[in-house]
Amino acid sequence: MHRVYFQTTARGQTTTRSRGPYTTYLDLERSSTPFAQFAAFTEEPLALGDGESARERMVAGVSASFFDFFDARPRAGRFFGTSEDALPRGANVAVLGYAYWQTEFGGQNVIGRELRVGPLVTTIVGVAPKDFVGVSEGEPPSAFVPITTLASGLNQGNAQSFATKYNWTWMNVMVRRKPGVSATRATADLTNAFIASREKQRMQLPSTAPSEIAHPRAIAGALRTLAGPDAGIESKTLFWVTGVAAAVLLIACANIANLLLVRQLRRRRELAVRIAMGMNAGRLASAFAAEGLLLAMLGCVAGIVVAQAVSIALASLAGANANSFAVDWRTALTAAALALAAGVATYIVPALTLARGTILTALRAGARGGVVQHARLQATLLVVQGTLSVVLLVGAGLFVRSFANARSVHLGWNPEPVVVVTPNYRGFAMDSTTRDAFREHLLETARNVPGVAAAARVDNLPFATSTRDLHVDGIDSLARLGQFISQVVSPEYFKTLDTRIVRGRALDERDRFDAPLAAVVSEAMGSALWPGRDPLGQCIHVGANAPCTTVVGVAEDVAATSISDEQRFTYYLSDVQPPMHPANRIFVRVNGDVATTAERLRRALQREMPGQAYVTATPLENVVDAQWRSWKVGASMFVAFGALALVVAAVGLYGVIGYQAAQRRHEFGVRIALGAQTLGLLRLVMSQAVTVATGGVVLGVVIALGAGRWLQPLLFRESVSDPGVLGLVAGMVIVVAMSASAIPGWRAARADPMVALKSD
Repeated sequence: MHRVYFQTTARGQTTTRSRGPYTTYLDLERSSTPFAQFAAFTEEPLALGDGESARERMVAGVSASFFDFFDARPRAGRFFGTSEDALPRGANVAVLGYAYWQTEFGGQNVIGRELRVGPLVTTIVGVAPKDFVGVSEGEPPSAFVPITTLASGLNQGNAQSFATKYNWTWMNVMVRRKPGVSATRATADLTNAFIASREKQRMQLPSTAPSEIAHPRAIAGALRTLAGPDAGIESKTLFWVTGVAAAVLLIACANIANLLLVRQLRRRRELAVRIAMGMNAGRLASAFAAEGLLLAMLGCVAGIVVAQAVSIALASLAGANANSFAVDWRTALTAAALALAAGVATYIVPALTLARGTILTALRAGARGGVVQHARLQATLLVVQGTLSVVLLVGAGLFVRSFANARSVHLGWNPEPVVVVTPNYRGFAMDSTTRDAFREHLLETARNVPGVAAAARVDNLPFATSTRDLHVDGIDSLARLGQFISQVVSPEYFKTLDTRIVRGRALDERDRFDAPLAAVVSEAMGSALWPGRDPLGQCIHVGANAPCTTVVGVAEDVAATSISDEQRFTYYLSDVQPPMHPANRIFVRVNGDVATTAERLRRALQREMPGQAYVTATPLENVVDAQWRSWKVGASMFVAFGALALVVAAVGLYGVIGYQAAQRRHEFGVRIALGAQTLGLLRLVMSQAVTVATGGVVLGVVIALGAGRWLQPLLFRESVSDPGVLGLVAGMVIVVAMSASAIPGWRAARADPMVALKSD
């Protein structure tokens, strides 16, 4: 299965979209031949239910062919068919998600019952099977409806336009190739169909760039957008996390191989006797392989249990649903295969290494036999563990610093105590005067809810930017200066968001409908438009041939498009002054617990909503969390794996140093008898560990710096050669190595010399 991605080029930059018009979907379905199946799908947050119990949930609009892509049978009832997803308008039917069916209906028989889905009143015809989420990468759908029904319901003014017009980019296309058709051929065929579709689009929308300029391309790519052709920073971070997991596996393999080598060195005489009595190398290897398989199976089972337990946390970090990270049978089989291969390899390699020695040498060797011969192999494995641990810890340090840098960015507004209230009128018709009065009523109601400190209307969420046709006298082209972001607000906006006014005043009650037009600009915008002059009293024109809007205040710079904004050009307009830009959302600053007050707000405002209209109340911090999620994922996973790798390496070092110190107890007995001091012997043992750790640190730092050119684009205001991170990691590894060798060193240095001298 593939998701279809659409690429176009403008001004030398290629843009990739996973969404397109329904008309394009129809064109591709009619023209593309290498595919056995086509399906259209989209996801929209819509209210399910009626009245105060209405909750906004994710609803999937899918074509009837969507369910044929999956080996899934409905838990109850049926899926909807082709006749219920036919143009010009589909049937008002719905299939419930299993989790929603359980939580809202208690698993009761709901077939034939009515359910309001957004503006639609649907009849429930089925329930999806447990854990079925389709291709959702976020919140699992609570309901599935025919995509033609959903489109008609969302476009009540012109219900059938979605099937004839090319100006609504809103849905995804999924395809399945016919047997024997390569992905290259499929992409070429899709591209030809997409080019032909764009020519139809140009006939409706002359502003559409011609193909020789836009170079359109349709790609049969990965079903998951994180693995698509234009993968973002989050997907690249998760790719690195996969590499980190592989590095931890290598560390574990090296550690187990080293510990097994130590164990088998102790059994060297036993093995030699077995070989002398006729056991061949094949049987010896089989015996060790059986032990390795048993250990690997036990470890695999434990690992799968732990992986399943942490999947919910990982899904939360990555902003996806838990089912996307749950351990299914394919993941379990892959993990089992890797575990078994690693277990057998780590058991057989030490066994074969020992088997290369002669029987006579082994039988003559005492308890110290084999120490010198295999010390080099043990040291090599320890250096490998240390090297990989350093690489992981450097990555952890860099992502932690990036996450800290992102969190420390001054946004110019404080999201922590703010709740976003969004009214949705769900088809309830009001004229402009009535709606303006109702918006004011909602704002006053919100201000009177206990725990509310301030409230204001606003048109856009942070990072969901809006631009307008802006002109300034004396400047021919503002585009060459950068992008100017507009925000339409009501009084108390700056107080609610805690954005400082550095000069002049904020927009307030003086900026009425019949008052002179007023605006507030950011410091950066004022400096760019009127360098060396005071922005207060200056004139901007919002719209072609628009009257003068006077700058009455200058606000601090804010992050408008992303937290990494370098160019913060923002201006604010009053929502009650012409041309009357609607500001539908309400930002509410609260005292106390945000989640509790958000629910209190929702309930209070829901009681005021007319008909089937509803409101949602969400903490504003959720918007910001999405901005630094990639660094949060990277920091969390690198730290977790890095700490695990360091612990595993420390255990291996402890075991090897302890064994080697025990093998040298005769030597230590002689040294003690000749007057050696405890601290001197302790230093002798620990120096070996420090030498190995130093080798790992040097190699690890070199590898980390070499890989830095691939890692650097994923960091936020952090250099891969940060001496603080490199120094901290180096010191940490050395300290851990010294700590791991201190106990066996102390035990060896405190040994009774008479016992040591009498031993073999």
